[in-house]
Amino acid sequence: MLEERIYQDYCQALKAKEKEKSSFLSFIRSALKNKAIELRKEKLDDNEAVSVIRKEKKRILDAKETISSSQRQDLMASIEKELSILEQYLPQPLSDNELAAIIEQAINQTDAASLKDMGKVMKNVLEAAGARADSKKISQLVKERLSSL
Repeated sequence: MLEERIYQDYCQALKAKEKEKSSFLSFIRSALKNKAIELRKEKLDDNEAVSVIRKEKKRILDAKETISSSQRQDLMASIEKELSILEQYLPQPLSDNELAAIIEQAINQTDAASLKDMGKVMKNVLEAAGARADSKKISQLVKERLSSL
């Protein structure tokens, strides 16, 4: 499981005295634990853990935009390192071709004919893509495809 892998990496970082990595992984572990408490679970499944990691990635990217205007190179280096650590735990994203094939399959399965059917198509696509695709990107592609029908 993803949570266990993060814990293993955290322990290795502590043993190797990698202070930045261990403190960042500790922060991620606490975010995962908070989400588990919120959901009243002992452990999160991988999809829930990925959603927490994606949320943290988005937060870091927002901070990166803010910091880039301040010309603080030390903070930028720290943020880049945090992003590279997070990328290790996120699944490989689907390629555009794979995503287009999933969208076509969902449109055929639901017999979608217009934008009115977007909800049904989105549900099928999100189930098929899982955590490997961004929902905003999926929504945009589905909207483009359905508007061309």
